[in-house]
Amino acid sequence: MNFYKSIVFILATLVLASCTRSPACFREDVFCAGLVTDTLGIKDHGVNQDAWLGLQRAKSEKLADEVAYIESVDVRDYRKNINYFIDQGYDIIITSGISLDDETLRAAKLTPDSIFIGINQPEEKDAPRNFVPLNFAEDQMGFLAGALAARLTETGIVGAVCETSGIDAMWRYCEGFRAGVEYTDDTVKIVVLYRDEGDREKIFVDEAWGMEQGQYLAQRGADVIFAAGGVTGQGALRAATEKGIYAIGTERDQAMALAESNSSVVTSIYGQAGFEVQKMMRLIKAGNIPESEFGQFGYIPLHEKFPESLSVDLNQLLDELASGEVQTSVLLQKP
Repeated sequence: MNFYKSIVFILATLVLASCTRSPACFREDVFCAGLVTDTLGIKDHGVNQDAWLGLQRAKSEKLADEVAYIESVDVRDYRKNINYFIDQGYDIIITSGISLDDETLRAAKLTPDSIFIGINQPEEKDAPRNFVPLNFAEDQMGFLAGALAARLTETGIVGAVCETSGIDAMWRYCEGFRAGVEYTDDTVKIVVLYRDEGDREKIFVDEAWGMEQGQYLAQRGADVIFAAGGVTGQGALRAATEKGIYAIGTERDQAMALAESNSSVVTSIYGQAGFEVQKMMRLIKAGNIPESEFGQFGYIPLHEKFPESLSVDLNQLLDELASGEVQTSVLLQKP
């Protein structure tokens, strides 16, 4: 064998060895957790970003040895991205967003040695034990927004722009909003608009419809608009800004997400994904796998132009909702 052939042989052997070597995460003494985001990416000013922060904190607290994330560019990437972490031997695989629910459930069924946490993904009757849905009480989040809207309105008319009521989470958000307004001031008129007749392919991304409905509510005299449903809801928030009326967002910090169009967003109600990810990491590493989890939520602090008493009242209501002292009476599913 001449010198050049020897070099080629050695390089080929090294490449083969590197391809077949087991990743560190397969070792029992190495605990790994990975996050697969939806198409909003890691800097979504919401659940994805917060979940990643929770993973980083978990690592700093020695709850994980390795943490990583993959941003999904397209929905067709979901299976490939989940499979990457499976192939690397990750102990916990977190997926963020309802659009990943089918692929997450499928992966959990095929990979019993890993634990899958589905953030904002529904419980499933046929789900395996290693699938843990992590959700937030949308009815309570909407209720808090409704209570705030009732306190802010001067015209006595408030509205909500929501994705299809056929999605249980949307139903709970917006009926929770209705209940919160009524609880705070039953003289306030409430208009709730669902995108029930729209194109199914535009679910969560129909910004034009959301903007049209936001404009419609403003024309009807609403001076506070609550919006839920991804980009669809953002359309309504943009409309509120154009009309110079208050808006309340959800799912992420909508003022930050909208950037140049944030002046009307008073606050956003959000699930504290980072805190919950840390808590679940701690439970799972100790061998305690919950069947499902309902996480804590909060809101982006109000601007200093609002009286401090308003924040005090919202914080009190948060505590009362958490303790069960205040009930929303919103059904889990649309009747």
